[in-house]
This record gives sequence, C-alpha cells and structure tokens, in this order.
Amino acid sequence: MNPTVGIAVILTVLQAAHCQMIKDLSACLLGQSLRVDCRYENKTSNPLTYEFSITKDNRKHVIHSTISVSENIYRSRANVTMHKNLVCLYLQSFTTSDEGVYMCELKATNDYTGNQIKNITVIKDKLEKCAGFSLLIQNTSWLLLLLLSLPPLQAVDFVSL
Repeated sequence: MNPTVGIAVILTVLQAAHCQMIKDLSACLLGQSLRVDCRYENKTSNPLTYEFSITKDNRKHVIHSTISVSENIYRSRANVTMHKNLVCLYLQSFTTSDEGVYMCELKATNDYTGNQIKNITVIKDKLEKCAGFSLLIQNTSWLLLLLLSLPPLQAVDFVSL
C-alpha cells in the first residue's frame, strides 16, 4: 500500500472516532411538560440523528427518534428541537406514569464508531423547574448577554446657555 494512502486512511479513522460526544443530559419541568436536554460536542458537519427513549418495567419505549420508529403512546405528546450542540425533548402532559430512565442516543451520519448514549433517571417530584432563559444562555455569547443586562442608555439633553 502506498504510504500516503495509508496515512490518509489512518487520519480518516481518527477523525471519525471523535465525531460527536454527549457532554451532558439533564431534565426539568416546563409547566406541565418534561424537557430533557442532551448537550453534545460535534466535530463534524455531518447531519446528526437522535433517539430519545425511556426504560420502565425493564422495557425500552422509543419516545421520539430519527433512528427508529416512535411508539404511538408518545407520538402525539413528544416534540424535539435542535439548536447548536443541543437536542431538546419536550414531553407534554408529563405525569408520574412517565417516570423512568430516559436515554439520549446520538449518531453522526457516516460515523462508524457507534452511537453516543447517556441516561438520566427522571422522577417527577424530584425535578426542578426549567430556568426561564436557559436556552438563551446556552446559545448566546456572554458579551451579548452582558450588554442586554445593562440598563438602557438614556439620551442626555444638552441645553445651551
């Protein structure tokens, strides 16, 4: 094998080995809805596929997915939004019957290193309320937030004497 081709293959494999990584999985209550935030680091421009599921009674139930088919019981209640490095699951009308171990599974298209998976146990009475502008904080530069938090500048009226 040509040494140049061998090096190119090794570099391609090393790059694919670190395409995305789940950094954090958290859950909170937003009114009567559950929000599960799956934060990740993506080092490729390849499209991202995801799956949110719940395990209860030793059985996996797919809530919302681009990888497989969602179950009917969740289809009308679940919605997913994607922002830069954040995939959010919203489950409407969240009740104690929806408690269990929630899983976020991510896979970058053409990433042959396997899926990234993270779990979180969700119990309704132990959930905190979602912060009012947590999405704004996660996706906006700190400088812009600082500027927005400053009191508005007031025009000064100079009167010539």
